[in-house]
Amino acid sequence: VQMVYRPHCSDPALLSIPELSLSAGCLQLEHRRTEFTSSGIRKLYFDTHALVCLLEENGFTTQQAEIIVSALVKIMETNMNIVYKDMVTKVQQEITLQQIMSKIANVKKDMIILEKSEFSALRAENEKIELELHQLKQQVMDEMIKVRTDTKLDFNLEKSRVKELHAQQDRALTQTDRKIETEVAGLKTMLESHKLDTIKYLAGSVFTCLTVALGFYRLWM
Repeated sequence: VQMVYRPHCSDPALLSIPELSLSAGCLQLEHRRTEFTSSGIRKLYFDTHALVCLLEENGFTTQQAEIIVSALVKIMETNMNIVYKDMVTKVQQEITLQQIMSKIANVKKDMIILEKSEFSALRAENEKIELELHQLKQQVMDEMIKVRTDTKLDFNLEKSRVKELHAQQDRALTQTDRKIETEVAGLKTMLESHKLDTIKYLAGSVFTCLTVALGFYRLWM
């Protein structure tokens, strides 16, 4: 509330009350009263006239009440100046907001440009990796085909070698069988020959024994 201070004449009945002694601080604020009363219209935050009247009603003189009110006004002005010092006007707030929004827009623009550049770099790197993977896959397939071909060739060679070895073993077995059969046939022939010789020897021995026996028989007869 903006008020205008009006000098107030004290009640004659209150003049009989003993005046309070003013402190050094109040005496220093006394010169502010002239500025307070002669400055005309000032921005005040309470009814100074009502406060002066209230102080006079409670035993203060007019001079004391005016000094106290002046001190309160000065304290409030100082406090409000401190408060206003950290505050801005609406125009300044709008200007600051526009500056902040402009900076945010610039940052967003830079982020979009950076994102696009990073995306392009990432896509190029991805394509490079895909190409390398394709080449590596092709190399692996070629190596697999080569290994498979070499393995198949080695297997066929080993199979042929085994077949040849088996054929050699079969031929050796056949020759061995034939040799055994030949030896067995020779042994059979030899056995038959020895058997025949044995039979002949036995027959000769029997005939000899019979002849001797017959000779002895004739001698005894």
